[in-house]
Amino acid sequence: MKVILFGATGMVGQGVLRECLLDDGIEDVLAVGRSSTGHTHPKLRELILKDLFDFGASGADLQGYDACFFCLGVSVAGMSEADYTRLTYDLTLGWAQVLARINLKMTFVYVSGAGTGGKAMWAQVKGRTEDALLALFPSAYMVRLGVLRAMHGEVSKTRWTRIAYAVFRPLLPLVHAIAPGAMINTEELGRAMIRAARQGAPKRVLENRDLRALGAPL
Repeated sequence: MKVILFGATGMVGQGVLRECLLDDGIEDVLAVGRSSTGHTHPKLRELILKDLFDFGASGADLQGYDACFFCLGVSVAGMSEADYTRLTYDLTLGWAQVLARINLKMTFVYVSGAGTGGKAMWAQVKGRTEDALLALFPSAYMVRLGVLRAMHGEVSKTRWTRIAYAVFRPLLPLVHAIAPGAMINTEELGRAMIRAARQGAPKRVLENRDLRALGAPL
């Protein structure tokens, strides 16, 4: 399987990239982003774009892939609805439409968030994004991520998220044990996304419990 990974330098993307590189069934990974992942690996290639809204800049580089893991995301803190929509809905759908024109049979796995579809502004925007992707791709999975536990030094690019993780890190193993529906670790998440792309999943919208089951060690 050949995969495209958006957002490989963020906390989620770092974990997903690690699992992709470890998986013998994945032969090629194309990491798309504004900066290098900092990794070198025989099956890793990078497509670095100054402007991620330049959707037409790299069509030839996107040919021949079986799945896309879309891990790009921004914090809603301090953002207007228009700005959040641009960086969430518009950016995601722009790339999704490019990929659908190249290969509509591709599996598109989108990292969303727990609570998507609720009343909050961000939840409404995420909900519209999910709905559009599910309508566009016959094979698409929405990953409604809750609390993520880093297993191999993955760090967020958002300052307040890094601070929050530093404060609450000692409690994460306990939360993981007593509230399994609220948390998933980076290994489980990466394996779940890979398995959804490779073999499908019972649901098209995957909550934390679904992801932990799908990503459990074999």
